[in-house]
Amino acid sequence: MVVLSVPAEVSVILLDIEGTTTPIAFVKAEEDSHLVGAVPIPAASENGADDLQQTIQAVVDNVCWQMSLDRKTTALKQLQGHMWRAAFTAGRMKAEFFEDVVPAVRKWREAGMKVYVYSSGSVEAQKLLFGYSTEGDILELIDGHFDTKIGHKVESESYRKIADSIGCSTNNILFLTDVTPEASAAEKADVHVAVVVRPGNAGLTDDEKTYYSLITSFSELHLPSST
Repeated sequence: MVVLSVPAEVSVILLDIEGTTTPIAFVKAEEDSHLVGAVPIPAASENGADDLQQTIQAVVDNVCWQMSLDRKTTALKQLQGHMWRAAFTAGRMKAEFFEDVVPAVRKWREAGMKVYVYSSGSVEAQKLLFGYSTEGDILELIDGHFDTKIGHKVESESYRKIADSIGCSTNNILFLTDVTPEASAAEKADVHVAVVVRPGNAGLTDDEKTYYSLITSFSELHLPSST
């Protein structure tokens, strides 16, 4: 098994969700990816209820179209969180995690690490994922949540703001993500990074494979206190 040693100064592990803790297929399964093209929202007319219903349907279609393109806008992700809430709380949906995730996070916390989540999905959606999972309610394993309200994940300043919010230096953070532009942005902020390679994730270029530290399982991380 490949082992990646976590730098001694790291006291915080920051997690991406989609493609890192959770299969991309799970997230995509909750979105309608079959609509083609934007649906314009019609202007108001004198048709009363019929016009209102047409407008509502157009809005729904437009939202589904944006979801099919995996848009990362804050408003859309907040709406998705509201949509997920009904499904999770009704028991119609449970979040899936890769089998190595929960045991590793428990181990990190036992070793004194803080664990935070940074995702394009809203904080509400993140809490639903960890609160209603196939592993049960595991929200207690997460020290805090960040979404794009703090900044986009491909912007270095976002990681500086996260460090400020946590109360640590950026070099005290190890960020785990499957997206190399995010890894690059974090690295420019002096955050330690490791790129997570999972089934179903986008492939990496040869240069990316050479440049970044890669892991295929959280169990491959060796903490400074590990024996």
